Amino acid sequence: MSVGIVVAIVVVVIVVMVAAMYNGLVKLRNNRENAFANIDVQLKQRYDLVPQLVNTVKGYATHEAEVLEKVTAARAAGMGATTVNEKVAADKAMTSLLSGLKVSLEAYPELKADQRFAQLQTELADIENKLSAARRFFNSATREFNNACEVFPSNIVAGMFHFKRAPMYEASEGREKLDKAPEVKF
Repeated sequence: MSVGIVVAIVVVVIVVMVAAMYNGLVKLRNNRENAFANIDVQLKQRYDLVPQLVNTVKGYATHEAEVLEKVTAARAAGMGATTVNEKVAADKAMTSLLSGLKVSLEAYPELKADQRFAQLQTELADIENKLSAARRFFNSATREFNNACEVFPSNIVAGMFHFKRAPMYEASEGREKLDKAPEVKF
């Protein structure tokens, strides 16, 4: 074999490897975007459910108006968010507010007995569970993408085509709050 043929074969092999790595990175990026789209669907369902929940609660918890206003404002912020980071921030705010709303509503036994409220609360819990699963899938897809961007030799191709490490979806609570054991009182 002549040197020219060997060089041509090496060049073809390198081009095929770069193309395969590039295509792999694109697939991983698209998988991550799809994973966030799944979160987005769940967030939309949550935002659609919140006004129903707020209207049901208003009749019982008139003095909780400030909490309800904050939930409504967080919903509006979430609906207006356009970027992944804005949607993540809005979701974290809504998650925190909904947790606070659940705790403050414990003082209303007649509300907890209301069938419409119970149904809405069940739907909200279902959406929260689906959101949790979608966030885990998103983080898994992000981890795969980040690994591909950082391991050799695909990190070279990632750098050439401007693929960058993507942020994970992190808990809305501060890490120190999550690490602390819950306090149980009787």
